[in-house]
Amino acid sequence: MPHRFEADVKAWDGKSKTAIEQVYDRACTSSTFLQDVLALFSEADAQVGATWLLKKHLDSGNEIDAADTIPVFRMLDRLEHWEACLHVLQCLPAFSVPSRYKKKTETFLRRCLADENKFVRAWAYNGMYELAKQYPQYRVEVSQLLETALEDEPASVKARVRRCVANWF
Repeated sequence: MPHRFEADVKAWDGKSKTAIEQVYDRACTSSTFLQDVLALFSEADAQVGATWLLKKHLDSGNEIDAADTIPVFRMLDRLEHWEACLHVLQCLPAFSVPSRYKKKTETFLRRCLADENKFVRAWAYNGMYELAKQYPQYRVEVSQLLETALEDEPASVKARVRRCVANWF
């Protein structure tokens, strides 16, 4: 069954912030909003819009229950567009990574660390930091990873890495 705003998300040009904000404004009060957004993660032509809607929802002060994040973690290896990856990376600080998705999350983050897009890489470092906060076995490696990034990455990536280092455990 199509979701109420699926056609609007798929029709979004990926550029007009006003258009996607209007979709959010119309849909966000629905009791099934989160489930509808997360269901769209599985559709390649809706991923960028759906991930944007999730990020907007969290940025608007809404929280997400741990159980509701499971579809996000299930879809990590199927996110196809760099913007969808970026939006999910930017949402990670609001999530607890379930232990059964720890390895899948790590794999996703490592893939994003190798992305050619600087924003994706910057937020992937942040994601590794978030993973290390939750799972101490990653701390030594992530600490080294952040130190190397401060030497090797461009300034735009270093800015995000510096925030992680400043908040280091």
